[in-house]
Amino acid sequence: MKIKTAQDYLKSLRKLDHKVYYKGKRIKDVTRHPATAPHVRAAAVTYALANDPEYKDLATAVSHLTGKTISRFTHVHRSVEDLIKKVKLLRVLGQKTGSCFQRCVGLDGINAAYSVTYEIDRKCGTDYFERFKRWLAYIQEENLMVVGAMTDPKGDRSKGPAEQVDPDQYLRIVERRDNGLVIRGAKLHMTGGVNSHEILIMPTTAMDEKSKDYAVVCAIPADTPGVTMIFGRQANDDRKDNRERIDSGNPLFGGVGGEAVIAFEDVFVPRERVFMDGETEFTNALVYRFAAHHRANYGGCKTGLIDVLTGAVTYLTQIQGTAKASHVRDKVTEMIHLGETLYSSSIACAAEGWPTPSGAYMVDTMLANVGKHNATRFHFEVARLAADLAGGFLATLPSEYDLNSEETGHLVKKYFSGVAGIATEERIKIGRLIESMTGGTALVESMHGAGSPQAQRVMIFREGNLDKKIKLAKALAGIAPERSRKVRKNRMH
Repeated sequence: MKIKTAQDYLKSLRKLDHKVYYKGKRIKDVTRHPATAPHVRAAAVTYALANDPEYKDLATAVSHLTGKTISRFTHVHRSVEDLIKKVKLLRVLGQKTGSCFQRCVGLDGINAAYSVTYEIDRKCGTDYFERFKRWLAYIQEENLMVVGAMTDPKGDRSKGPAEQVDPDQYLRIVERRDNGLVIRGAKLHMTGGVNSHEILIMPTTAMDEKSKDYAVVCAIPADTPGVTMIFGRQANDDRKDNRERIDSGNPLFGGVGGEAVIAFEDVFVPRERVFMDGETEFTNALVYRFAAHHRANYGGCKTGLIDVLTGAVTYLTQIQGTAKASHVRDKVTEMIHLGETLYSSSIACAAEGWPTPSGAYMVDTMLANVGKHNATRFHFEVARLAADLAGGFLATLPSEYDLNSEETGHLVKKYFSGVAGIATEERIKIGRLIESMTGGTALVESMHGAGSPQAQRVMIFREGNLDKKIKLAKALAGIAPERSRKVRKNRMH
């Protein structure tokens, strides 16, 4: 069935027979289980916006493969305009959900694999690109959600894939057959994994010839035999119980992205769904492009979250009677400034986009890495300012059971009230929202999602074009390039 609406999406997930475990027990229906349902609802918003006249231009695109209108989350970027619209869409979704909506990783994987498979075919004479286009046309037609599976466990980080004591610490090919491959291993921290229809598997690092069995790109349905998912713990996840609406903070959409471990135990992949098989020289380009696309997102989605958090804090200061204080206004201004600065990086890297040989557009990688690196700092600073302005009651607030208790409810309402005319429940609700948005899971994702801060610093240094900067400095200082080379040679002797 083709998914057209948010309700269609929920129905499609109920038809999946995938193995999902949480706290040691199998989840039968991820759309209804309190741990996973909020994340499912957040992803469903991506389908809802595609049918909303106000946002349809952002949430949909025209497929260059079929000419049909499709979800932007299944689209191959064909222009700078496409790249900019994606960033704008992500900000809107962050504002609408106050959470992660989980479809970015699959989109970024699609775009990276599209351009790289084209280049493999051109050099090696393979037919990966045609296979990939057929698979993508299917994804677009059915409007399926794809989880991009890249991060491996990595085992001993001082060793490469082929050097591990346990060879399964990086996902690998364990058998090649005429009709396909058999793979084994795992992918960690898979955002939206439990509520995706398809898994797009990619290598997590550049590889050499001895790691040929680890250089694999392929796609499988989420309920393929041999695939097991383990849903991760989230901050305050026990509050997601449907009875705890206030204490959850964001009762409709929950916390971050609903990350999961996805284990592959001798999983068969049909040949038509294999898009790289041992071409190690192209792993660097794939990882490089995926990382840039994914890091470009953070100025969109995280700014959307900052918009919500800034609004929540501003309203709380109004409830508490501190909104007009100059230091409060100054801190709120700084929250706005940090959010817009982060957003500008994503818009900039999109505006500086360029076409790959396949016709798919890439973002400016330097600006994408700078933007993501800003996210590792700015979101934490916004959270710090939010906690500063909200006050200590976030850490000591009684539960909604106490609020609703006949014995204690009147005390909670009396002593947690603010300015006259605003119900105490509103202060509690907005406080819990701030708590949920500044809790550990959200900030960890901002820090380590799309690579740790050091990963961006490595790329920023590589993209720094220091040779050009040296030439600029020499030109202004009046140092001739030829003379400087002679000086270096003389010094060596």
